[in-house]
Parts: sequence; structure tokens; C-alpha cells
Amino acid sequence: MKPLEKLLKKPGSHLPARPAAPGPGPGARRQSLSRPPASPEEPPGPQPGGEGRWLELRPPEAPLRSPEDLSPGGDRDRDRDREPPSPEPPPAARCGCGPPAPAPPERLLERLLERLPAGGGHGRGCPADSLLDDIVLTHSLFLPTERFLQQLHQHFVLAGGSPPVCREGGAGLRRKRAVLAVLLHFLETYKGLLQEEESAGKVTKELYLIIMKDTSLYHDLEDEILKLHQLVETVELKVADETPPPSKQVKPLFRHFRRIDSCLQTRVAFRGSDEIFCRVYMPDHSYVTIRSRLSASVQDILASVTEKLQYSEEQSAREDALILVTVASSGEKAVLQPSEECVFTTLGINSHLFACTRDTFDSLVPLPEEIQVVPGDTELHRAEPEEMANHLTAFHWELFRCIHELEFVDYVFHGERGRRETANLELLLQRCSEVQHWVGTELLLCEALGKRAHLLKKLIKIAAICKQNQDLLSFYAIIIGLNNAAISRLRLTWEKLPGKFKNLFRKFENLTDPCRNHKTYREVLAKMKPPLIPFVPLILKDLTFLHEGSKTLLDGLVNVEKLHCIAEKVRTIRKYRSRPLCLEPEPSPGQLQTKAYVRQLRVIDNQNLLFELSYKLEPGGQ
Repeated sequence: MKPLEKLLKKPGSHLPARPAAPGPGPGARRQSLSRPPASPEEPPGPQPGGEGRWLELRPPEAPLRSPEDLSPGGDRDRDRDREPPSPEPPPAARCGCGPPAPAPPERLLERLLERLPAGGGHGRGCPADSLLDDIVLTHSLFLPTERFLQQLHQHFVLAGGSPPVCREGGAGLRRKRAVLAVLLHFLETYKGLLQEEESAGKVTKELYLIIMKDTSLYHDLEDEILKLHQLVETVELKVADETPPPSKQVKPLFRHFRRIDSCLQTRVAFRGSDEIFCRVYMPDHSYVTIRSRLSASVQDILASVTEKLQYSEEQSAREDALILVTVASSGEKAVLQPSEECVFTTLGINSHLFACTRDTFDSLVPLPEEIQVVPGDTELHRAEPEEMANHLTAFHWELFRCIHELEFVDYVFHGERGRRETANLELLLQRCSEVQHWVGTELLLCEALGKRAHLLKKLIKIAAICKQNQDLLSFYAIIIGLNNAAISRLRLTWEKLPGKFKNLFRKFENLTDPCRNHKTYREVLAKMKPPLIPFVPLILKDLTFLHEGSKTLLDGLVNVEKLHCIAEKVRTIRKYRSRPLCLEPEPSPGQLQTKAYVRQLRVIDNQNLLFELSYKLEPGGQ
């Protein structure tokens, strides 16, 4: 089962039955994917008649006329005088731009440049501004980034060339300004991602140098030119013939090292070129620590391991080639292919990398520390629910802020950037799974029945405070963790829970109920104002539905409305993060210990082991 499916799977409740929310009938029709759903009760779906609605270009200067306007007769003017005044035209009609007609990928950028204003935006709600953001966010679905920038470069060069069409009426200058507007928005959106794409960065810098040499733009667009210069300096574009930038600081991935000084630091975004430390184990559980790029391939990792082993003279010569294997705490093993990249962030919670030969593959077993169970009180028993919930929210906000908005598009659509730019999103998904298993681990390691019931009450309190903090990721993860089958069968523990908390837990179950496309959750989310942390797996589910529900290209034309729906979903993520989170945990003597505990959770992710612990605590539980 894929990680996203595990996060979205909702087990049944173990408390007394509650009325099930009515779902749509089997014959209910779903809305077209070409427009946003009319209400949260029904999920979007493809229109029965086709693959989505294709935008039609209507000139604003040619208003629609009724049949009476075309018929002869003297009563036409008198009837028109009795008509009420027409309402104010929409922004598209006022500014003279509208949605683009269907176009092949190579022509869509040209249609965009034709609709962009000559000197800034047309005002709030202008379709040209929305189309600009749509294409910048989603162009990788139909056009590689390097090719997109090359087209932008060609349009700027042709605008200053010899063809008469570019010279008449200042059309060439208007086209240059439109190219500048697209480039500015592109750089503001991509930012540090261009550092990972050397070829795209080179084209961007060439276009930047041409624009800086064009004196015709300086008169009216001095602020835009200055802004472009600042963005290029901030992005630090890499060019092949330039001196490489100084090496970056090595970043440890959380869970891989249990160092207090590293886990207490504020999380920063990972990029594919970042260097990290990681341990690679041998069949005898010895290990070597390698320094590698986050985006390194399996072949590169094995080369580093081989070099380290030869340097330490442990194995100076090898007859058989090494293979790289992931070993989970359950004993499940998977061989990684040499061409695979970014394997560090795709590891399971308690999974580790092993280097071995094919002859020793069958002898690989999990590390003892990952399957060892040591019951006892942890920081969760000592800390107050408010303190624990605030530290959870603060840490998850850091992880959520590190995710670039384009990672959501790349994770679902597998664009030309591949998986390189989804490391931060994958880490947050792992963290969500980690919190779920943390709930079960803490409860099942608590042997005393009374103390376990008290811990159950505390976890429900923590979930309530996380919801109050608008941290729906932590809230969802805790409730799903409490619904784990190994926890729900603890009948004696749940019977000791006070009635107030039983009712509260039922209310939380209703909120996380996936019935009718998570209707209750979406209604609660719509009433919240930023900053907030949504349940990220559900966003990925919606994007996957949009992707699989309609085609991106049909008869060689781009489905512009599909791009718009995807971009709208990404813009909601912007809205959630549009304001800073001002949540300072109250200082206390054990604050640092609680903070370190929250950021370095030790969990059991082996479901079989969780069931064994559950049956030891309550053998007769139902």
C-alpha cells in the first residue's frame, strides 16, 4: 500500500455506533471537472460528455445581440428604451482580455503574452493575471521548464527584430514588457528551485542579460528592472562556465541522527543539491557514514560506500558488486535500482539502507534497536497537554512552510523535474505517519491500566488543542492513530475513559469521517482563517483526482481549465501560509526536553508488533 493511501485509509470506529452520514446515491451524477464543485457535498468529476470544457475566446468589442436586435421594425428602439440599465461588465470585458482559446503547448505562451497588459495589471480579478499564475504553476504538465524559458527568450528577441508586425504601433515594446512580466512572476514563484535546474537557469540568465541591455524598457519600468535584478541575485542562478558556489552546510535529516543540537534548530527547506550525512549498514549491522547529495542516485551512494570501505581497509577488494537495500522494522526488504534518485526521503519511519551482495541479501535482518521494546514513562507522561500540542504545531508549521508550492504539483503529476523537488513534502508525509504510530506506541508501552486510560484522555486533549491551534495535520494524525485496530480493541482502557471524553472523541471521529468526500472536514476548514496547517494527504488526493479525471492534452490542445483547477488548489496552500504563525510555547523548566522529544519521536511502525503488545495488555479485549 502506498504511503498516501495509508494516510487516507480510515478504519471503523470502536465506540458505540453512531448514525452514518448519508452518502450520494448510486445514480448521482458528478460535476464536470472543468469547473470547481458547486458544494462540498459532491466531489468534482469528469463531465459525462467529454474530457473537460474548453475555453472559448470571445472578443469583448462584439457583444451578443438578441434576435430582436437583428429584426427590422420601428419598435426596436422603443423596446430598448424600456430595458433596465445593463449591469457593470466583468473585469475581462472592462480590461479587454479574456480566457484564451484552445491552443497547442507551443502557442499557449504566445496567447498569454497577447493578453498581458503593457504596463502592469488590469486590476483585481483580471483573467490575464490569473492565467499568468496558472501557466507558471502548471506549465511543466505540458512543456518542460527549459523549453518554456526558451520560448520566452525567443519572444523577447523577436519583439526587437526586423519584422514589421513587431514595430508598428509600439507592439514590439508591449511584447517586451509582457515578457518581463512573465519572467518576474516566474522568478517569484520558482525562487530557489532554479538552482537545481542548470539548463533552465542558464536560459534565464541569458534572458536577464538581454533585458538589462535593452534601454527601451528603462523609461517606464525602472522599478520592474530593479526588481528583476534583485530576484536574479537572490536566486543565485548557476551557469556552467561560472565559478561554482561555495559548498553548503551539511543538513541532517530528522530521525537519522538523535542529536539534541540538530533537532532543536529551526527546520529549513531541502533542495536536491543539499548535502546530508547518512548511515549505510552492512549485513553484520556495522555501518559507514557517507556524505551525499540529497538527490544522489543509488549508483552514487554505492560508489561512496565502496570508497569508504576501501579507505577503512575493511574490504579492499570485492568480487561481487554491491546492491542497496531498504530494510523495514518488520523485516520487509526491497532492492533499489541503480538509477533511482532521492531515496533518502522515501525511506519508511524505521527503515534503513543496507549495502550487501546478492549472496548475503537473504541474511539481512532489521536493526535490534528498531524492534526492541522498553516500556516506561516518556516525556508525554510528564508534559502538559497544552505544551505538547503547541510544540507539535510549531514543528509541523516549520515543516509545512518548507514545502515549495510546486512540490504538490510535481508529487502528483511527476513533471519533468521528477521527484527531486518533493523532498520536503515527502518528509511531512512521513511525519504524519510517524505521529499516527507514536500514539499507538505510547499507549501500548504503558502497562498500568489506570495510567493508560489517563494517557488516552491526555492524547484526546492534545488533539483538541491542536484543532484549536488550527493544526489539522496533527489533529488528524492523532485521531487516526487512536483508531488503529491495536488500540481500538483495548476495551478495558476505553471503558475507563470519562464520558465527556468519549463524546469528544466521537465528535472528532465525525470530523475525520471520509464520507461524502470528507464533507465535514471541508466545511470546518472553509471557516478557518490563515495561518493553518491542513491535512496535506487530502490535498494530494484532490490533485490526483483532478489529474486522473481529465486529460491535459486533447487533440494537441491544452486543457486550460484543468490547469486553472490545479492552480486554484495550489493557491489555497498560499492562503493557508499567507500569515505567520505566532505560537510561542510557554517557557517552562522542561521546555527544551519537550521540544526535543516532539521532534525526535521514537515509534513502533510494525503493526504485528503493535498487536502483540495489545494482546499482552488485554488478552480478552474486543
